[in-house]
Amino acid sequence: MLELIWRGAIIGFGATVAMDIWAAILTVVFKQSKPNWAPVGRWFYHLKSGRVFHDTIADAEPYSQELALGWISHYAVGIAYGIMLAFLVGPSWFAEPTLLPAWIWAIVTVAAGWFLLQPGLGIGWAASKTPNPTKVRALNLVAHTVFGLGLWLTALLIR
Repeated sequence: MLELIWRGAIIGFGATVAMDIWAAILTVVFKQSKPNWAPVGRWFYHLKSGRVFHDTIADAEPYSQELALGWISHYAVGIAYGIMLAFLVGPSWFAEPTLLPAWIWAIVTVAAGWFLLQPGLGIGWAASKTPNPTKVRALNLVAHTVFGLGLWLTALLIR
């Protein structure tokens, strides 16, 4: 069991790094805005008071360490997803990792962003209140595909 937790944590961390590398490529090559983890940190900070959904997170009381908390939360969630995948696939998958389970899991995890985080930030279900929801959704799916590739490639590296 401890072995699965450690392996899951490692692949979750590796996959989150892959996702961040992808975001950097989008920023440099395609001039896409860099991810801003401060609103996510503010959202996580306000969870302690039971506030999940905001009309807009910008109106919520600021937290002095929200950017750091956003980054920590980003990696903690990625690691948690890796651990969940490890328990879903079991030790045999780590002996011979295949892409499909990692990719399917990564796409499933988009739901947390679309139906919890994004409405929590005040940008609507599946980014429906953004200027271009279709673009945001497509970018989310591609980023989570990269996350799935990161899960799989990291699993290959540690076997």
